[in-house]
Amino acid sequence: MTIPRETDELTMVDARRELTKLPEKLESHPATVAVTRRGKPVLAIMTWSDYEVILETLEVLSDDEAVEQLRRSIREVKEDKAIPWEDAKARLRI
Repeated sequence: MTIPRETDELTMVDARRELTKLPEKLESHPATVAVTRRGKPVLAIMTWSDYEVILETLEVLSDDEAVEQLRRSIREVKEDKAIPWEDAKARLRI
């Protein structure tokens, strides 16, 4: 999965003309396309995988317990309290 790295703009007329080419363009050049009408963004076009990433992120962020665990984990990494992956695997017997 990719995360959009930039935003490209297309007018509504250009978006209509380019629509069938956009999936391949976005796969090779990850971005979100802002479709504009009279200079104002009215639609966002992105790959389906980017859309799924956004939904998953919103789901995680709506879970207070998961967010707190994430914060604790980030804090532990910053404080150099993280357990090396090999040690964690050994403890879990993976």
